Amino acid sequence: MIKSLRIKDFIIIDELELTFDKGFNVITGETGAGKSIMINAIDLAFGARANKDLIKTGKTRAIIELSLDLKGSLPSDFLDEYGIEDYGKELIISREITESGSRSRVNGTLVTQDMIKLLREMLIDIHNQHMTYTYIQPKYHITLLDSYGDEHHTDLLNKYKSCYAELRNTEKELEQAKNKSQLSQQQIDFLKFQIDEIAAANIENTEEDKKLEEELNVLTNFEKLKELTYSSYWTLYGEDGCILDALGKVKTNITKATEMDSNLSDYESEIINAQESLRELSSSLRSYAEAMELDEQRLNEIQERLDTLDKIKRKYGSTLEQVLENYTKFEQEYNSIEFAQDEIDRLQQLYNEKYNEAQTAAKELTQSRANMSISLSEKIQTELEKLDMPKVRFDISITQLQDFCLTGMDNVEFLISTNISETPKPLAKIASGGEISRVMLALKTIFAKSDNINTVIFDEIDTGISGNACQAVAQTIKELAKTHQIISITHQPIIAAKSDRHFYVAKTQEETTSVKVYTLDEANKVKAIAMLAAGEINDDSINFAKQLIYN
Repeated sequence: MIKSLRIKDFIIIDELELTFDKGFNVITGETGAGKSIMINAIDLAFGARANKDLIKTGKTRAIIELSLDLKGSLPSDFLDEYGIEDYGKELIISREITESGSRSRVNGTLVTQDMIKLLREMLIDIHNQHMTYTYIQPKYHITLLDSYGDEHHTDLLNKYKSCYAELRNTEKELEQAKNKSQLSQQQIDFLKFQIDEIAAANIENTEEDKKLEEELNVLTNFEKLKELTYSSYWTLYGEDGCILDALGKVKTNITKATEMDSNLSDYESEIINAQESLRELSSSLRSYAEAMELDEQRLNEIQERLDTLDKIKRKYGSTLEQVLENYTKFEQEYNSIEFAQDEIDRLQQLYNEKYNEAQTAAKELTQSRANMSISLSEKIQTELEKLDMPKVRFDISITQLQDFCLTGMDNVEFLISTNISETPKPLAKIASGGEISRVMLALKTIFAKSDNINTVIFDEIDTGISGNACQAVAQTIKELAKTHQIISITHQPIIAAKSDRHFYVAKTQEETTSVKVYTLDEANKVKAIAMLAAGEINDDSINFAKQLIYN
């Protein structure tokens, strides 16, 4: 339940803090005093759309903060899942609205509006004109009926939704398989031609073209290579005055020098090693040069092979790796076409199975809804009779759809007759605002008892009612308040008199407009009820107020 509401610089409110009680909390005040601002603030804290116009003129931001007593209203791991610190039974929700946007926090942790809306679904139920519209629209009736269901009905609904998802996925796969099978024979032949052409190239590996280009470069430059390597050999070893001869003289000099200075022995070893390395190098260069000759056959083979690979790359990829990737893709596509009919037959059989499963699950769901609708309609009718609608008849119509949808094969609509001579008609066609309000309260009463929501808020539930109907509404709200926290704005003294805590909203118009909210003690509550009933405070209105409160 909501323990407290703090508002700062919001619309025409400078700052206020309200402490709510369990049971029935009522808000009254003159028309235009700003009573709905409190409800709007709670709505915003729970994720309603915000804009900068909500900030009090002259201020830069508005702040709304709610403190709630959880008492097991949330799943044990819910806060953990969103990385929110657990404050035990207390939950703090705040929303800051600035000119550039808004931010929400839960227990000090910044959260998304989607997360806040999940909290709203679990913790609070606000009834206003929009919610009235929602409840009377037929498209929402199936959801309301399902929400009344027990665990068994929920299992049936989840089972159907799973069957429905599998059916639609299989249907999609079947459609895709059929589309593939509709390729023209010309397209299939062309695909086979591409596969055969790449396969005929017999690509050994993705580096084949690079290795062939290196070998081609050697063959086309063999004369220059022969000249350069043979000349290098002669310079090293093959003529008088060659490098090795000169190195031999250096070695002789160092050997003699070592006899005079042993410190030069390391240099002698290095020269000897250099001689050996250069002899091996000169021998290798000589062998390379003597073996170098033009292989015209191999040159032609390489050129032809490179021409083949270049042609393939121009058509199927800039590299051999891309060519082979396309080859794999073409093969997979061809194989999928080749076996398309087998796949279509398999998927068609699977679709038929999934269709039958979904149909069975839908029938079970329909039967469960039919059973629930009898109980629910009786309970709603009983609640409406308590609300001074003795001749009312409430029915829940369930008709069959021609095809599956996300919620089954049922069309659910709430029907009502408020006159004994009329047959039940769609709820949306109720003309009287007072009747709509009472139907709304009856629905709220039933569904509030079947869900885990602890707080129900009514914004002017008394629209269009008076007399006995108003007394019945007041009694129903009072009964509901025994198990739920109720926060309600009302203009009816009969309803306000039943409250456990009474807030009075007053607006002043001096240099600026400001709103004050007073928590009334017993004496002031009597005066507020008297003023609400008679428009003035006198002995008669005071006595009338006391009768309403204490009888």
